[in-house]
Amino acid sequence: MTELMGINDTQDEVIEEFELFDQWMDKYEYIIDLGKKLPLIDGQYKDNRHLIPGCQSQVWLHAELQDGKVEFTADSDAIITKGIIALLIRVLSGHKPEDIVAADLYFINRIGLKDHLSPTRSNGLVSMVEQLKTIGLNFSKVH
Repeated sequence: MTELMGINDTQDEVIEEFELFDQWMDKYEYIIDLGKKLPLIDGQYKDNRHLIPGCQSQVWLHAELQDGKVEFTADSDAIITKGIIALLIRVLSGHKPEDIVAADLYFINRIGLKDHLSPTRSNGLVSMVEQLKTIGLNFSKVH
C-alpha cells in the first residue's frame, strides 16, 4: 500500500464520519470537537514565524520530519478554524513529504466544507492547505 493510499483512506474515513450528520450545525459541532482533541503545538512555536498567512484568525503550524515522515502540530485562536486545521493534520500528518505534496484533498469538497464556510474562512482554508503542501515540498527537497 502506498503512502498516498493511506492519505486517501483517511480522507474516506472523514467523509464517512461527516455522512453521519444530516445538519450542518451538527457537522460544525463535530469540527469543534476535533479541534478540542488537536495535539497542541509547543508554546515556543506560537510565534509570527509559525503563523499561517492569509487566515483571518491566528493559526500556528509547526512541522518536523521524523523517520522520513512529516509530523504536524497546530493551534488556533478560533474554535472552528482549530477544527479545520485538526482535520487537515489528521489527513496529512505522518506521511512522506512527496505524498503530502501529491495529495488531492478531495474530502474538503465531498463533505461540503468549503460551501459552508464564510468567504474569509474559505480563503483561510486554502491558505492552510497551501502552507501544509509548501512544508511538504520544502521537506521533500531536503529529504
